[in-house]
Amino acid sequence: MTASAISTVAVIGAGTMGHGIAQVAAAAGFETRLYDVRADLVEAGLTKVRANLDGGVAKGKVTEAQRTATLAALRGESDLQAAVTGADLVVEAVPEKLALKQELFTKVAAHVAATAVLATNTSSLSVTAIAAELPHPERVIGTHFFNPVHVMKLLEIVVGQQTAPEVLAAVQAWGAKLGKDCIVVRDSPGFATSRLGLVIGLEAIRMVEEQVASAEDIDKAMCLGYGFPMGPLKLTDLVGLDVRLNIAEYLAANLQQGDHFRPPALLREMVAAGKLGKKSGEGFYKW
Repeated sequence: MTASAISTVAVIGAGTMGHGIAQVAAAAGFETRLYDVRADLVEAGLTKVRANLDGGVAKGKVTEAQRTATLAALRGESDLQAAVTGADLVVEAVPEKLALKQELFTKVAAHVAATAVLATNTSSLSVTAIAAELPHPERVIGTHFFNPVHVMKLLEIVVGQQTAPEVLAAVQAWGAKLGKDCIVVRDSPGFATSRLGLVIGLEAIRMVEEQVASAEDIDKAMCLGYGFPMGPLKLTDLVGLDVRLNIAEYLAANLQQGDHFRPPALLREMVAAGKLGKKSGEGFYKW
């Protein structure tokens, strides 16, 4: 596998992360398919891509020609086999459930070449575990993108125990073509970004729980005092409180320093009440 061997990309999951990954892949000139289990979900993802591009044109960051070329390189699919057949790289962006990701890649592996790279956008789960039962596990790698994908420059590449060096090199080169700054980390619970970012986010939630300060003032403190581009509570809303809860529970169970990641009661209460952040219209902020 070499960087030049990646020309066709399939993205599985048209939600918050998936549509963004598909957008940047298509914008970089890769033939891109965006898959989800229902046609309406695919169309919703494509609608978000068009809205992102329209916003870029309005701000002068995307030309009309770039918008046209991106959309021409992107197609939606609600048939998994049609989406992945012939793909050189398959990126999954489905919910953070290990069994779901394992099952998905097992299905994908039946329709792609043995040389096709299988990349997971997981933000915390073990890449090694995801790859364990697959044929050719050496082709499995983590590609952890950040939301919104078309804006955020970082791509965290996670190397599993089985990941082949040539797969890492190919994905690094692919990430560079997407315009991302890539970091490489060893497969470890939470990797680098989720492990560090979640500690701050959870502590900010505890501070709200203890009425130390308002969500707005805590966020302002971190932005103005520490130079954060976005406060930890607004970021939690953007990521999704349910996603943060799932990651916290996983890290609490799988890291020796698990107490750092014990979910605050307030986080559990808000998720149970359906206050998931931006995607539900309310979290620590109203959207």
